[in-house]
Amino acid sequence: MTRTPMTPTEIGRIVRATRRAQGLRQDQLAGAANVGPRFLSELEAGKKTAQVGKVLGVLAALGCELSIKSPDPPGDRPDA
Repeated sequence: MTRTPMTPTEIGRIVRATRRAQGLRQDQLAGAANVGPRFLSELEAGKKTAQVGKVLGVLAALGCELSIKSPDPPGDRPDA
C-alpha cells in the first residue's frame, strides 16, 4: 500500500485545527513555541518553505508528535 507524502498544506491544517481545539489564539501558540505570529500564520496557510526546526517547535508546543517511517531494507520487503 502506497501512501502519498504529507504536504505543507496538510501540516498547516493539522496545526490550525489542533490550536483551535485547544482554545489558543495564534499569538498565544506563537509565544509558547518561541516563533513569531507571522511564521505561525504562514505555517497554517501551508507555506512550503517553513523552517523545519520551527515547525517542530510548534508541534511540540501543541503536544503533537511527528513520526518518520523509513523504507524497509530490500531484504525485508514482501515483494523482494
